[in-house]
Order: sequence, then C-alpha cells, then structure tokens
Amino acid sequence: MTANSVPLDADTTPSVAARWYVLMMMVLVYTLSIADRYVVSTVLEPIRLELHLSDWGVAFLTSVGLALFYVFFGFPISSLIDRKSRRNIISISLIIWSAMTTLTGLARTSSLFLLARIGVGIGEAGGTPGANSILSDYFPAVRRPMALTVFSLGAPIGAWIAAQVAGQIADHYGWRSVFLCLGVPGVIAGLLVFFTVREPRRGQLDHKDETEAPTFIETMRFLWRQRSAVHVMIGSAVTALWGWGLVYWLPTYLLRAFGLSPGASGDILGPIHLIGGVGATLFTGWLLVWPTMADPRRIVKLLGWWVGLATIVSIAILYTHSLATVKILCWLFIPSIYFYIGPCFGILLNLAQPRMRAIFCASTLFVANVGNLIVAPNMVGFLSDWFATTAAGPDAASLRLAMLCLAPTGLWATAHYFWSVKDIVGDQERATGIPV
Repeated sequence: MTANSVPLDADTTPSVAARWYVLMMMVLVYTLSIADRYVVSTVLEPIRLELHLSDWGVAFLTSVGLALFYVFFGFPISSLIDRKSRRNIISISLIIWSAMTTLTGLARTSSLFLLARIGVGIGEAGGTPGANSILSDYFPAVRRPMALTVFSLGAPIGAWIAAQVAGQIADHYGWRSVFLCLGVPGVIAGLLVFFTVREPRRGQLDHKDETEAPTFIETMRFLWRQRSAVHVMIGSAVTALWGWGLVYWLPTYLLRAFGLSPGASGDILGPIHLIGGVGATLFTGWLLVWPTMADPRRIVKLLGWWVGLATIVSIAILYTHSLATVKILCWLFIPSIYFYIGPCFGILLNLAQPRMRAIFCASTLFVANVGNLIVAPNMVGFLSDWFATTAAGPDAASLRLAMLCLAPTGLWATAHYFWSVKDIVGDQERATGIPV
C-alpha cells in the first residue's frame, strides 16, 4: 500500500484544503467525462454524412454502444468502488476512456467507431460513481449537496468544450480531430488523480460505521424501502431523458433549421452551457448552504418547480422559427439541465448508507443514461426518419416534430420530485443517523 492510498486515521478528518483539492480534481474528472460523452452531438451531422447513415443510424452508432456498456458495467465497477480504492478505480477508468476517445477519431469504419465508443463507455462506468463516493467521505452530510453541486460544474464546462471548442476544431480540422484533442489530456489527468488524491476512510463523517459492505441485493432492498430515494432517482433520470435528450439533437437541429456549421452552432450553444450552466450550478450551490435548505423537502420542491417551468420553455424553442428567439430561449432552457444534478446526487448520498453510495449512484446513472443516451437519441432519430416526407431523408421539419414528442417528458420528472417530499426526512435519518 502506497502512502497515497493509506486511509485516514479514525480520529482525523480531512483538512479544508484537502477537501477542496479533491473536489476540484473530481470536477476535472467529470468535465472530461461529459466532454468525451457528448462531443458526438456537435459533429453528429458530419459523422452521419461521411458514413452515409440515417438519423436513427447515427443515433445508434454514437449512443447505444457507449451507453449499454456504460450502464451495465456501472454495477460491477460500483460494487468494487464500495470495497476497493476509489482513487485507483477513478484514475484507471479515466485513462481507459480517454485512450478510447482518441481511437474514436482514428476509426475509419462504422464498426471500428462503434468499438471505440464501447470502450469509452466501459471506462466511464467507474468515473462518476467513484467520484461521488469519495467526495461523500471528504464532506459531511450537511455539506454534501453543496459539494456535489460544485462537482457538477464539470457538466457545463464539459458541455462547453464539447460544443464550442469542439465545433471550432471541427470547422478547421474536421470532426476526427475533435476526438484526438480530447483523448490525450484525459490520460494525463488520470495519472494526476492517481499520484495526488488520497483515499479516505469510508463513513468517517457519518454517525453510522459499517465494517463490511452489504451485498448488491441487500443494497437494492434498502433502496426500495427508501421511497423518497426512488422518487428522486426517477425524477433525476427523467430530467436527464428530457433535458440531455433534447440537447443531444439540438446542434443538428440548428444546422438543419438555420443552415449553421458545427462551429457556428457551437458558438451559440457553447457560451450558454458554460456561462448559463456554471451560473445555474453556482446559484444552486449558494442556495444550498442557506440554513433553510438543510431541510431536503425544500430542495426537492424547488427542483420540481424549476424543471416544470423549463419544460414549457423547451417546447417553445421547437415551435418558433426565429433564430433570435431560439437563442434567447436556450438561455432559459439549457441552464435547467445543470440545476438538478448536484442537489439530486447530494440528496441521494444522504439517503444511502456509507457503503451503499456507489451502488445508489450507479443505479441512478443506469436509469438516467438508459434514458438520455439510449431511449432519447434513438427515439428522436427513429421518429425523425419516420416523419421525413422527402426522398432526401430526414430534414429540419422531421427533426423538429421528433423533438417535440420528447419535450413534454419534463413534466413527468416534476411529479416525482413532489412525490418524494412525504418520506424524505425519515429516509435520510434512517440512512445516516443524522436528524434534519
């Protein structure tokens, strides 16, 4: 066992500097994960045209391989995370998916492209669950929603890289260069995590201390009894289905409806992801440190209202034919897909016992990513092909109709957030031993 992997002593807790350093490193991990995962949406149309695919064909190629292996490998890897060094698993995962991202840019056939995306999915399966778990032992229960909100800054930063930075690279050097430019920095970051992050003692900041990790079945039984956790999990998953599903196709929609290039589309969406997404995330973090927000019931009610109103905005984006109006409405819609991430994961960590947290996280990611990486892209692609009325295949009109079929699902998520209110206080005390 190396010095970096020695657990913290029972009588010590992490310093403020150590907590925030690890948090920043996990933000970097999450940033690279989101960038590598969603960069395909920026170059979806060039990939489709070069490989001679339909909308459903390019959706299947770019989403299903990654998502299936990402969500299914998430459970066995998360089981390891609850038992082994999270630092090691995170660093190895990051190196693997970054290397496979590089290979994606080198793929010359659809089959090789699919295999590379599968490799990205396998690697990413250990990133987010490991990061959530390790952060829960660096921050106490009352600060976890805040810490996980800061962690979720990786999502808008990663999406900005995937949209604006990748769009400019694609315009100047082609879509393949995008994947090459993302892969190498990830390998370096993986080595940095391994050599500089310390593995903490599990449950050291909770009132309950377990020496053995429960089995997967025991964890699932406990999860099912935590009714509020089930509702928050489904609510966050459907929010991802709705929000990230629409965002997956939004660059392609702008290309077709308004004749933009990938770079021009990225110039519109990238700053919204970065400024609006970071702003929404920081606002959430600021809000969650208020003493009144120590009550999780207030948090889930806020999530319900926010997502419900943003759903109406997302529908309006697809109804208008004015690019200027779309730009304004996107500043209201896109930040909403970041607002929920930190609070939802923070709440779920407080609804799970210490050695169940990675499985809780993996379960949430499983449901969410089946929705936003498999169901949403392929449903929209299939419907766009089906709605196409010209021999040339899918166009802006068919894609608009397909996305309008997805947009109302945000109201489904809203309902689950409000349904969680009834049981959330008792469930949190049962999991952590800490009363609200």
